Amino acid sequence: FDPINKHFGVDLVTGDNEPVLATLDGTVILSNWTTETGYVIAIQHRHDLISVYKHNAVLLKKQGDFVVAGEAIAIVGESGEISTGPHLHFEIWYRGNPMNPNNFLRF
Repeated sequence: FDPINKHFGVDLVTGDNEPVLATLDGTVILSNWTTETGYVIAIQHRHDLISVYKHNAVLLKKQGDFVVAGEAIAIVGESGEISTGPHLHFEIWYRGNPMNPNNFLRF
């Protein structure tokens, strides 16, 4: 997490084809491809929180889907121009501001 250098999340290294699980219950607000970060999914949660999951190989949910905590939403990959290998880039946003995921979750 280094917001000064526009790295608004943490990178979790895994093997290929691992499931990406929703952090909390919520509604998918983005499920799309971006050139830099590949397949991206974002979930709106209660209390103005948004979680973002980038560099996926496959997206399992579409915009508008409701998901529950622990539900598979994507498959880890290395999509996008700025990926450096199989990993999940994970972000948490609160009211439009990036938050350090390490302050909320144990990895």
